[in-house]
Amino acid sequence: MTDRETGRALAHPEPGEIRLEGVLHALSDPVRLSIVRDLAEAEAGNGAELPCSYFDLPVTKSTTTHHFRVLRESGVVRQTYRGTAKLNGLRRADLEKLFPGLLDSVLTAAEAEAGRLAADTGAGGTA
Repeated sequence: MTDRETGRALAHPEPGEIRLEGVLHALSDPVRLSIVRDLAEAEAGNGAELPCSYFDLPVTKSTTTHHFRVLRESGVVRQTYRGTAKLNGLRRADLEKLFPGLLDSVLTAAEAEAGRLAADTGAGGTA
């Protein structure tokens, strides 16, 4: 039984509807960027999609729902139901076709920033 058959389909933009400004907006929030980083790590590790319950975010459940909706509606992630779990995966192929190198560049920059901030904190600085 598919999501559509159960009435639990989620709206996703078609590739032609994905806009650069929407993707950049979605990736500009630190919480959403951390979600995307975790999804990229899972994708690289075993290609698995992650359930919403996997993420331990410093926000309320309703705010978490909002962040996932922004990511989905901007075209950054695809969400599907499997049983009672909502699984999340990056739309890497769509994003790469539309904006070559963008996702990898953002992820590389985020990793570099995280390392720099960790080093600053470890050296007695403030983050």
